[in-house]
Amino acid sequence: MLSPVGRLKLVANDLGLAAILWENDSPRRVPLTLVAEDPLRRVLRDAEAQLREYFAGERRRFTLPLHFAGTEFQNQVWRALLSIPFGETRTYTDIAVQIGKPAAVRAVGAANGRNPISIIAPCHRVIGSDGKLTGFAGGLEAKAHLLALEKQWHARSSNRFTPYSAR
Repeated sequence: MLSPVGRLKLVANDLGLAAILWENDSPRRVPLTLVAEDPLRRVLRDAEAQLREYFAGERRRFTLPLHFAGTEFQNQVWRALLSIPFGETRTYTDIAVQIGKPAAVRAVGAANGRNPISIIAPCHRVIGSDGKLTGFAGGLEAKAHLLALEKQWHARSSNRFTPYSAR
């Protein structure tokens, strides 16, 4: 699918969405065995529709079946990514502490870099402890774009006027 951050390849299996790959993704980053192309698979259509809503600022949470294929440690990191709220960021240290392995900051970074379901499992929301943007499979420009998009939509929804209600 075409997106504001470039062409994305959506990959699914019988268990759910298995990957969102970047146009210039290294085949070693997310090793997959592709059996057949089936653009009519429901999860792929739903993923594309939900990603379009996300890019339009109409979706903050994804409701798709996900199938992460990785080690137990990688799965812990990828599940932790799903808990980062829209419009917020966490550091690699935050994720390491969250999964109960505070000394595994570098391993968290490596697992984050192999996240097969970018954007939906929001690895773009993980930044360096100094607040700087660090590695991202889609490139730092794409990471900055995603964070700016979320910040823009998050700010708009946070600034909505809520009338005072009397007791």
